[in-house]
Amino acid sequence: MARRKKDTGLGDTIERVTKATGIKKVVDKIADLTGVDCGCEERKEKLNKLFPYNKPECLTENELEILQPFKKRIPTTISPVEQYKLNEIYNRVFKTKEEFTTCGSCLRDRINKLIYLLDAY
Repeated sequence: MARRKKDTGLGDTIERVTKATGIKKVVDKIADLTGVDCGCEERKEKLNKLFPYNKPECLTENELEILQPFKKRIPTTISPVEQYKLNEIYNRVFKTKEEFTTCGSCLRDRINKLIYLLDAY
């Protein structure tokens, strides 16, 4: 028997409930008939980002110092060393195993998530 993937946030839970109740089938059928995307996937991702179930770890003093300059403005260029440090912080704090990336929007999303956490301090 296949194990169910653990919900990462509210969006996953809502998707699971709508599948179990049959609502998802009805919505998908209407979307197929009308040719209009229901937006469920985007909504799920947004809800998972807004209401994640994993509680982040606290930032260390060293991490706070590294992140402070990014709070004012995310620079247009970030050195590979800075990217590596940011990725290490991100993985530790959010308990993930994200790989080093050169994708600008991916990196910006990670930095924004760290800044959001920093603002909570």
